[in-house]
This record gives sequence, C-alpha cells and structure tokens, in this order.
Amino acid sequence: MTVQNRLLAAVTAAVLTVGLAASPAMAQDAPAPAPANATGSWQPHKYRFDFMGFTTTYTCDGLADKLRLLLRTMGAEPGFKINESCSRGFDQPDKLASAYLTFASLQPVASGPAVEGSWQHVELAPNHPFDLGRGECELIEQFRDRVLPLFAVRNVVNNVTCVPYQDVGSDFRLSFDVFAPVKPPKGAKPAATK
Repeated sequence: MTVQNRLLAAVTAAVLTVGLAASPAMAQDAPAPAPANATGSWQPHKYRFDFMGFTTTYTCDGLADKLRLLLRTMGAEPGFKINESCSRGFDQPDKLASAYLTFASLQPVASGPAVEGSWQHVELAPNHPFDLGRGECELIEQFRDRVLPLFAVRNVVNNVTCVPYQDVGSDFRLSFDVFAPVKPPKGAKPAATK
C-alpha cells in the first residue's frame, strides 16, 4: 500500500468514526420540523406609506397597483384597502406619492379565532412576480423596511442594492418565508359561506 493510499484510508476512517460518534447527538439536538399547517389569526394594520423615489416615480394609482401586488403576494387578508394620496393629481408622476394601507396579516397563534395558515416562500426580484421591474428597487427597499415587519416572516435573505438615479447597478432579490393562509388546491371550489 502506498503512502497516499494509507493516508487516504486513515483520513476516511477518522471521518467515519467522528461522523458515527456525532450522529446520535446531532439527531437529538436537531429541532423538530415545524408542522406543515398551523393556526393563526388576522392582525389588523393601518399604515401610511410615503414613497420617496429618486430613480422611479409613480402616479398615485401606479403606486397603489404595486402595493396591491405586494400585499397580495404577502398573503394579506382579502378585502384590504389602499387609498391614494396625490399632491400633483392622479395622472402625474410624483416623487412623493403616498397611499393609506388598511390590511390584516396572518400571525401564528395557539388560541383565538383560528385560520389555517402555513409558512410559504416568497421571492421578490425583477420579473418575479411578473409585474415587478428592475426600476422597482427603491419601492422594494422601502416596503422591506416599513411593511414587511408587519407580517410574520422568517428566513429573510436580503439582497437589495439600489443606486439612486440609475437602474444600472440597482438590483433586488428579497426572499423570505411568510405565514399566510393555506391556499386551496387548484380546482377546489371555495367553501360556502353561511
């Protein structure tokens, strides 16, 4: 047996010995996987979202459309409201566009009015969802800082770099798990209301 083969055999034996010795302890210390579904309750929020952009400007209804997309993506309770506040009028892009958000986010709880929820992965990036473009970097940055904390989120991966006054060099990839209502299976009929 060559020196290289003896060295390889010794290293392999050491790794296997350490791995076998450590595996029972690691299995005991590993946290139990979270249940696929859990219960939650709706937490109401009212928030004034003041957008200040250097690169992209929105008309009031344009800002409301983007916020509507983001709230739907986050799993906000259906029926949320967005009221625009325009200082320059509805058809004029404004660097200081505002909107009043009235919505509810699902929060995991053990008691209270139960809504079935689960942790769902969300990624916000250019063209994901389709209606987001690279120019939305500042909007995603401000949404991340102001509205995202109102939702139950975990495993946040924040790769948002916005360069004022230019799309070149700006990029956003914001991913996280959000606690949201369980989506019905495709083709399932909605439950009848009483």
